[in-house]
Amino acid sequence: MPIKNRFAEMLPEITGWRHHLHENPELLYEVRETAAFVADRLREFGVDEVVEGVGQTGVVGIIRGRGASVRAIGLRADMDALPIHEATGLPYASKVAGKMHACGHDGHTAMLLGAAKYLAETRNFDGTVVLIFQPAEEGGAGAKAMIDDGLFERFPVNEVYGIHNAPGIPIGTFVTRPGPLQASSDEFEIIVTGKGGHAAEPHRAIDTTLVAAHILIALHSIVSRNVDPLKRVVLTVGTFSTDSAASNIIPDEARMEGTVRTLDPEYRQLAEARIRQVAEHTAAAFGAQAKVIWHPGYPVTVNDPDGAARAVDAARAVALNVIDDADPIMPSEDFSYMLEKVPGAYVFMGNGDSAMYHHPKYVFDDEAIPFGCSFFAELVERRLPTA
Repeated sequence: MPIKNRFAEMLPEITGWRHHLHENPELLYEVRETAAFVADRLREFGVDEVVEGVGQTGVVGIIRGRGASVRAIGLRADMDALPIHEATGLPYASKVAGKMHACGHDGHTAMLLGAAKYLAETRNFDGTVVLIFQPAEEGGAGAKAMIDDGLFERFPVNEVYGIHNAPGIPIGTFVTRPGPLQASSDEFEIIVTGKGGHAAEPHRAIDTTLVAAHILIALHSIVSRNVDPLKRVVLTVGTFSTDSAASNIIPDEARMEGTVRTLDPEYRQLAEARIRQVAEHTAAAFGAQAKVIWHPGYPVTVNDPDGAARAVDAARAVALNVIDDADPIMPSEDFSYMLEKVPGAYVFMGNGDSAMYHHPKYVFDDEAIPFGCSFFAELVERRLPTA
């Protein structure tokens, strides 16, 4: 096995940490028990500094190596769960109804804890390791909150790296690419107002359902007619509703909500502008009004080319297989905020044949843990070599 032997020895212990975290999921910034568990473990390992409450409930640990180098590497794991009722039937399933680690953040946290214990034991590096345990990745922009709280001013790093497990990819395989890896994610609401009335007399009303339907169809022409066919933009309307109380009432108001994802920042701006134009002018053509509310989300996750190459080198030393030219994907990730501030890379790590993320039967495979721990440790030892 290419993994570091120490992590094979530690696997039962690290697995125990993950199962504890899995049984006790917490959401967004309310990860207080999780953060306390992380901080307690770091202190037990002899980590040099442990700082809690960064970005509300984030935890930062500092491990100093053997030499006098001022270089520093940041390693990040997310800690929050999802508002999903677990249906795995596992003996360590969530004890909290309606909350579940359905994206594997318990695994990410456990892997970084495992790497922290190893690095604190060995100190086989010259420089500083900054361990970043982040809240609220799942829609709460916890990475941005930590940055806004002075993360990189208080704990400066030269490079930063993160891992996410990947269902459908074999365990022991790492996947990444230079440049854009994951899409930006913005959300919008469109509120159409007209004039309600009786279904038998539509000529006396301004039918917001009809207007909203025309807007919905027209929105999907934005990607096909305003975006370069060689670029990636996804526009989806996920909800559609009216304030009508019966089938024979024309509603005063109709609403829809959707999301736009792209790998190109210029298309974020274009999509917002075109959605506003299409909604407002289509509504006006029917004598109605449309209001667009835009909710900016996570930016594009862009791997620094050198950072991606360094991550690939470390992965090749500990993995069974490495794919370094993966296609980008359209889900978003708030590690993007960290990569906007500090060069580095994000990588995916195989999680075998589990259900997909955010599914009530998703399972993080504990056999992947030594690979993730080994990657973090190998990256540190390569980037901060001793003399």
